[in-house]
Amino acid sequence: MTAYSHAVRDHFENPRNAGEVPDADAVGYETNPVCGDTMRLTLRINGARIAEARFQASGCPAAIAASSVCTEMIRGLSLAEAEALTKEQYAAELGGLPPGKMHCSVLAADAVRAAAADYRRRAAR
Repeated sequence: MTAYSHAVRDHFENPRNAGEVPDADAVGYETNPVCGDTMRLTLRINGARIAEARFQASGCPAAIAASSVCTEMIRGLSLAEAEALTKEQYAAELGGLPPGKMHCSVLAADAVRAAAADYRRRAAR
C-alpha cells in the first residue's frame, strides 16, 4: 500500500469543490493514458480571476486529492497565475506525493492549462 500524507488522505476522504460549475466559463479535461486517472475541471471567471473551481475526477486517492487541492489553490488567481502553478507546488500542498504518484499532480496542472485554453478560445469567439 502506498503511504500517503495526512493531507492526501484528508482531500481524498473529504474532497473540496467536487462537482461541476453550472454554465462554466471554462472547462478542462485531462486523462492519464497509462493509469486511466481523469480530471474534469470547470471554472467560473469573474473580473479576470477564478471565482469558482470545481472538479470531477476518477482514479486513485492521489488523483482525487490533487484535483481537490487544485481547486483550492487556484481560486482567486488570474488564469496566468493558475497556469504557472507547477506539479511540484500541488504535490507540496498535499504534503508530498510518492514518486510513483507524481503524475496525479501533473493531471491537475494540465487540467488547469486546458481550462485556461478553453476560456481563451471562448473569449476569442
